[in-house]
Amino acid sequence: FPFPYTPYRIQEQFMEALYGALEAGRVGIFESPTGTGKSLSLICGALSWLRDWEEKRRQEEARLLALGASGQDGLTPQQERPGSAEPAGEPDWVTAFVQKKEERDMVDRLKEEQIRRKKQEERLEKIRHNVQLKYAAKRKRCEEDEAKRLLQLSKEALSQGAGEGVLDQLDHNEEELILAEYESDDEKKVVSGLEEDYDDLEEEHVTKIYYCSRTHSQLSQFVREVQKSPFGRDTRLVSLGSRQNLCVNEEVRRLGALQLINDRCMEMQNNKHEKKSDEENEGKKRRVSRTGCPFYSYEQMQFLRDEVLVEVKDIEQLVSLGRETKACPYYGSRFAVPAAQLVVLPYQMLLHEPTRNAAGIKLKDQVVIIDEAHNLIDTITCIHSAEVSGSQLCCAHSQLSQYMERYRKRLKAKNLMYIKQILYLLERFVAMLGGNVNQNPGCQAVSQTGTVLKSINDFLFQSQIDNINLFKVQRYCEKSLISRKLFGFVERYGGPASAVKTNKENQKLAGLQNFLLTLQQGSDKEGDPPMEAEHDHLQTASPLMQIEGFLSALTNANQDGRVILNRQGTVGQSSLKFLLLNPAVHFAKVVEECRAVIIAGGTMQPVADFREQLLCCAGVDPARVVEFSCGHVIPPENILPIILCSGPSNQQLEFTYQTRNLPQMMDETGRILCNLCNVIPGGVVCFFPSYEYEKQVYGHWEKTGLLSRLAAKKKIFQEPKKANQVEQVLVEYAKCLKRCSQTGGQMTGALLLSVVGGKMSEGINFSDDLGRCVIMVGMPYPNIKSPELQEKMTWLDKTMPRAAGQAPSRVLIENLCMKAVNQSIGRAICHQKDFASILLLDHRYARPATFNKLPQWIRERTQVKPAFGSAFAELRKVRTCTLCAA
Repeated sequence: FPFPYTPYRIQEQFMEALYGALEAGRVGIFESPTGTGKSLSLICGALSWLRDWEEKRRQEEARLLALGASGQDGLTPQQERPGSAEPAGEPDWVTAFVQKKEERDMVDRLKEEQIRRKKQEERLEKIRHNVQLKYAAKRKRCEEDEAKRLLQLSKEALSQGAGEGVLDQLDHNEEELILAEYESDDEKKVVSGLEEDYDDLEEEHVTKIYYCSRTHSQLSQFVREVQKSPFGRDTRLVSLGSRQNLCVNEEVRRLGALQLINDRCMEMQNNKHEKKSDEENEGKKRRVSRTGCPFYSYEQMQFLRDEVLVEVKDIEQLVSLGRETKACPYYGSRFAVPAAQLVVLPYQMLLHEPTRNAAGIKLKDQVVIIDEAHNLIDTITCIHSAEVSGSQLCCAHSQLSQYMERYRKRLKAKNLMYIKQILYLLERFVAMLGGNVNQNPGCQAVSQTGTVLKSINDFLFQSQIDNINLFKVQRYCEKSLISRKLFGFVERYGGPASAVKTNKENQKLAGLQNFLLTLQQGSDKEGDPPMEAEHDHLQTASPLMQIEGFLSALTNANQDGRVILNRQGTVGQSSLKFLLLNPAVHFAKVVEECRAVIIAGGTMQPVADFREQLLCCAGVDPARVVEFSCGHVIPPENILPIILCSGPSNQQLEFTYQTRNLPQMMDETGRILCNLCNVIPGGVVCFFPSYEYEKQVYGHWEKTGLLSRLAAKKKIFQEPKKANQVEQVLVEYAKCLKRCSQTGGQMTGALLLSVVGGKMSEGINFSDDLGRCVIMVGMPYPNIKSPELQEKMTWLDKTMPRAAGQAPSRVLIENLCMKAVNQSIGRAICHQKDFASILLLDHRYARPATFNKLPQWIRERTQVKPAFGSAFAELRKVRTCTLCAA
């Protein structure tokens, strides 16, 4: 395998296993710990296979073309062989003729493909070597822009003296708020517009690898690895992203929320195509205020596409190129997909079928590699789940009613019919939460609080909406862009959301001010920290956008999901949530269509979840599944994992929900940390099962004076709950460690108190001094009282077989806990010369079933210590060794 340096033995094994899985068309689960060069192994293994595969294809094509050229007048050797394979009763000459025709057709097709491929290669080669050609398109674009600007100035000068009167009753800017006539429910009717552009570009998709990961930063890092690899110069790589990441139109970018950017962009494409017909229709004297996007230029996007295929670029470089060439990177990159060999894209784009289709991704006979896949099941569940609050439902109803009233005379019958259906749906949803859609949701108390779960069918029947075709309503929302129109309407008449400050006494605000008020009150509920900013923005934008997601979720099969009615104090605080129980239904199409699928990650243990919940349920033959797990590149003495069963005062360590709040347990944890901080240099990272427990322990230590004893040795940092503050805390933590290592003195480093499942436990590597010791306090089991989890457990027990005498629900709880543990402790070692100790504080980790779920490379080196004394002695030894090494 070509490699930028001499690979480790485990990297060679990884690449061999990967090559074999791709060649045999398998579904592979690959585990390679953090710091073992997984990305490079994936790149070099997969691209080596692709290069060999293309070479085989070329040889086969050449053989068939040569055969076609030589065997035009006579039969080929295969056809001359007498055989009994012909259908009974058909003469030999008929069979031969049919075979001959098929072969001739194939040869013609291959010739066409070859000509097209040659043309493309020649064009890309020209661009690669001809700098003049490279900038000719850019210069032409600048000239066009200048001409447009001068023309616009002339028009403005002329119109100033004309004094145009407004002939229409409505303000010209208001025209774009009115829904266009909705022609038909038949989706097959192709509307002239964007679709036509795509037809022009319909190209044969070459065999390619789709590589996806969780975040844009991980994807950029992967692209940089490709650039450094031996394949960096001659691989046609395309990075795909959301409009939020790729849009270069500042006016659209300023909208902030992803849904708003998507809708505005789509609207601008439609405007571009409608503008011509509007201008022709001079009779109406209607001023066209709508504009197409200046970056959506077919010619420039073709140029950008070629530039992308010539040289490997990450998202940032793609955006810079888009700005420079005045071409849209979002669409330009999509035009490059058919000819690309490696397509790099985020999870959501590949795993969500509508998004996949919109991006022009065709999975038939292609290869998919899903990296950082430890959370794959949760990711698929989240992508296809949806939640709406009572305040959003009431707000959307209020907005839509007023929109309908204002434009009733201008809307066609079909639009009115669908708007009335949506209003009825909103009314029934609020009624299910125990409220009235026409009253302020913030002031309506809910009589029966609590959480109720219903099947999709039960929910539809009980809310009396089973007679409405949700598929048609969903299609209408997509095609008519109603949520975007509604947002424009609110923007125009609702006033800035920031100007309306909620006052509980001021409950009689009229009209549009009223739903802004309800909106504000509905957002009191605490959001998920990472999504907070965007969530708020979406709420203040258009609640109908989120409701569309919920309607779409209701079209899932009855057995695959549940609707959760969460009734809180007021209707505004209550919510409806769709929970997907069977993620395999959405993953099945990926594994069915693809030639091979590789699920890879640093910590994939325990893999039973992937096999049973995802692959078996998706109908994958167990014989097609292959597993690969490799060790670490560090010497055995560089890692010391210890399971500690009791503390310094012989208190047994068992952090169950019942015992973990006891003062003696919190004291014992503090004593362990004090002892460790005395002997371990650098950074110590301590993981707690939850934010609440970390807060409780911290408060207890403050009262008992343990905190000040800890602070004398290590500066204490706490993981913040808000995602946007994490970076700052990490920077301060790293600075403190650097300062301590340089100055010496009494302070030996820093202690970082983190939370399992928080930002610090995923995606952040504690290399070198950042994590000389990682401590896990207790076992982070999920909240078993959560209605969602209980429903998932019930569903698993009904649909899955018992494994080794254990109920599937019990296995799920155990696996969720150990996945979280492995994710947190797996980040202590980041390269070959790194060293660290790992401490698991709970005697239950020593149970064989739990112990076997640790990653193999950690499990092989783990020591179980019944008493604290012997564990402490081992840790002191590590410190002595490190001092000697230093």
